[in-house]
Amino acid sequence: MNNYFKIIGILLVAGATALLIPYTVLTMIFEYPDILRKDTATILTKFHEGGSRLIWTWFAFAITGIPLIPAYILLGQKIENKSSLVRIATTIGVIGLLVQMIGLLRWTFVVPVLADTFVSTTDYATKAAVIITFKAIHQFGGVILGEYLGQLFTIIWTFLMTLTFAKHKLMPQWVNGLGIGSSVIYLLAQAELFATVMKDFPVWDLAGFIGSTLWLVWLIIVGVIFIQKKI
Repeated sequence: MNNYFKIIGILLVAGATALLIPYTVLTMIFEYPDILRKDTATILTKFHEGGSRLIWTWFAFAITGIPLIPAYILLGQKIENKSSLVRIATTIGVIGLLVQMIGLLRWTFVVPVLADTFVSTTDYATKAAVIITFKAIHQFGGVILGEYLGQLFTIIWTFLMTLTFAKHKLMPQWVNGLGIGSSVIYLLAQAELFATVMKDFPVWDLAGFIGSTLWLVWLIIVGVIFIQKKI
């Protein structure tokens, strides 16, 4: 059983740490996520300037979290007998990972086409059409799928799993506290999504960065504990 949890721990650590690499690269070469607050013309132009390296970086960002999928499933299978919430949490968590992946892949297979068209044409009507198309795809693939459903389902998974960890003393209390705290802060980042359609909606700009970072730290810590301790 200890080896089983060790495998889960390795997958959690691998998935969480792997996500940090392309994310960091994107902040350096694409000014992500600040670039998303700029006008569409600027986003498309800068994306086009990034070339193949930027496209591959987005692809890496989309798929490097794949180890988390079997980790969620294996963890759910091992502790679902401890709580009826675990099976629900596992389903929600896996769906959350998949929709985030689908949302991120638009930067690999959709945005490059739009960026190339926007930069290469001099026709005003074509540029306007590209801008409208980008906004529509960004709202659906990015805001609805990747950020709203993806992040919300991840938060729900984290909350339910933390409750199970706490109830059955699978994790130290401070780790459970970090899980709940990161979930609450991450949830506050949802306000930014509503602000995309309601301009006066109150937003805490740092909620997304702080919440997601703390969540990744929590996930790595949980993985390390599974690797080091017999549960």
